Order: sequence, then structure tokens, then C-alpha cells
Amino acid sequence: MKKTNAARLLESLGIVYSLHEGKVDIHDLSAETMAKSLGEDPRRVFKTLVTRGDKTGVLMACIPAGEELDLKALAAHSGNKHVEMVPLKEVQGLTGYIRGGCSPLCAKKKYPVFIHESARDYSTIFISAGLRGLQLELAPEDLRKAASALFCPLIRNA
Repeated sequence: MKKTNAARLLESLGIVYSLHEGKVDIHDLSAETMAKSLGEDPRRVFKTLVTRGDKTGVLMACIPAGEELDLKALAAHSGNKHVEMVPLKEVQGLTGYIRGGCSPLCAKKKYPVFIHESARDYSTIFISAGLRGLQLELAPEDLRKAASALFCPLIRNA
């Protein structure tokens, strides 16, 4: 498995992680499909969404597979009045990552990261390592430290 910049960052911080490879379905790049490919509970596989706040600019939100981001909650926790999804055509230019391989670690610029609070319910969670089909498994608190992130409620009906 190819080591990514996100994996290198974790190593440089002394954070324990493991890499997992899942089958990539180019027609279905959803986190739910990745969870199934890995044989893991979708609630432990977190997708990274790129958003933009009216005051803070670009933000990243990590939420469990199958869940929908509550943009109002993200706005409230990030100090914005309004947050919207970044159009897909802009994601690679902003982050360096393509759809299905967006990691909250080592984007082109350091953006604020928000992680849904349910991550703390598990000893480890999965996030993209920065390539399609490659996932990092690590402790939620270690992800919080590496990304300088904040845990908060971010999903609808949660």
C-alpha cells in the first residue's frame, strides 16, 4: 500500500494508525460502499466533506458514512452565519484531493476541521488516507490532535 502524506504526518506526530485498502467502485465512491468493502460498520467510516463559511472560508467536516451534514450546525460551531458545500469542481483545487479520496489531513492549505461527536464512541475510526480506496484507521482523539479539529454535533436528526 502506498504511504500518503496523511500517513506521513501521523508518523511524524508519533500517532499510531493502520492503513486499509478497499475496493474502489468508480460508479459509487460513497463512504457506505467503502465501509462495506472494508467489512466495517459504516458508523466508524467517516467521509470528509468540503464546505465554505461566509466568515471563515473553507472548512472540512468529517461525518459517518450514510449520514447527512447539518450545514446549520456546522455554521454555528464554526462561527459562521451560513455554510454551503463547495462545488465538486473546486474541491481538488482547494484541497489537492479528488472525490472519493479527500482526507481531513494534509490538504493544500490547513483548513479548520470539524468531526462529528459520534467518533468518540469508538476506539478507532476510518478516514480517507488521501487516495481512493485507501483508509487510515486511528483513534478519534488522535485524529482531533493531528487535524487540530473540534468534535461537535454535525449530522441531521442526531
